[in-house]
Amino acid sequence: MRLRLRQYKSCDADSIVSWIKDEDALRKWSSDRFGDFPITPEDINNKYLENNGDCIECDNFYPLTAFDENGIVGHLILRYTDEEKKVIRFGFVIVDDAKRGKGYGKEMLTLAIKYAFDIFGAEKITLGVFDNNKPAYCCYKAAGFKETGEEIICEFFGKHWRQVEMEIKR
Repeated sequence: MRLRLRQYKSCDADSIVSWIKDEDALRKWSSDRFGDFPITPEDINNKYLENNGDCIECDNFYPLTAFDENGIVGHLILRYTDEEKKVIRFGFVIVDDAKRGKGYGKEMLTLAIKYAFDIFGAEKITLGVFDNNKPAYCCYKAAGFKETGEEIICEFFGKHWRQVEMEIKR
């Protein structure tokens, strides 16, 4: 497997939507950032291309797509969370469900980490993962992320989901 990253294209939304099989998967991927399941490619493109990922600053939202010689295999976004532009947050991290558990997620994250540090000049990268999403948590740990001790509680389906904050520093 030899992945590369490129800028998100509107046609990528079709694949991303196909990887989100149910509302549980939607919430694990996007928390409350999208409306009801199912979401459509238009929902993603509206948020990304028409609304700058809901970011106020025009230079603060960077959706990326991971691909190999067979096509796209994953997706994530990068956005700054501080005025000094030293902290990047990863979000909307997802891998083709047919390719999960095969190292694609770790490779995509490794590329994105290098991109954030070397191209964007970040000093720290953060992300959040629900503790009921063990495969994603293990993938983030394998890529070098460590828990910060911070957590956020969200409510979905009448249950409390604990979001664990993680980070990696340069």
